[in-house]
Amino acid sequence: MSANETEASRRTAIFGWITLAARLILGGILIYAGVLKVGDLRQSVIAVQAYEFPIPIWMEFVIGYSLPVVEILLGLVIVVGLFSRWSSALGGLLMVAYIAGIASAWARGLNIDCGCLTPGGGLEPGQATMYFEDILRDIGLVACAVWTVIFPASTISLD
Repeated sequence: MSANETEASRRTAIFGWITLAARLILGGILIYAGVLKVGDLRQSVIAVQAYEFPIPIWMEFVIGYSLPVVEILLGLVIVVGLFSRWSSALGGLLMVAYIAGIASAWARGLNIDCGCLTPGGGLEPGQATMYFEDILRDIGLVACAVWTVIFPASTISLD
C-alpha cells in the first residue's frame, strides 16, 4: 500500500468516526426533544401556539401533536444510519425551520420558551428568554447535518 493510499484510508476512517458522532448528536437530540414532548402533547400544542404564527388553529394542533413523533422517528433513523444523507438533510432542514421560528419570535419581541428541549410556551414577565443560546445550539446541529450530508459513510451504519 502506498503512502497516499494509507493517508486516504486513515482520512476515511477518521471521517467515518466524525460522521458517526455527528449522526449521534443530531439524532440523539431529536429523539430527546421528541420524548420530552410526546408525554404531554397538549403542552406541545401550547408551545406551537406561543409563536403566534398566522396559521389556522387546526394546523397548530397538527404540528403540536405530530412534531414530537416526527422528531423521535427521524432521530432514530439518523442514529441507526439509515439513508444517512437524506435523513440528516431532513434533520438539518428541521433545525433551520427551528432557527427561523426562534429568530421570528425574537424579532417580534415575544417572551417565550422555544419548546425545543423544554415544555415551551409563554414566559412570565421578567423571565429571560434563551433565543441566542437556542439558535447557537441549532446552528451546531445544522453543522452536524451538513457534515453527514457531505460525508455520509460512517463507521457504524445501516447504509
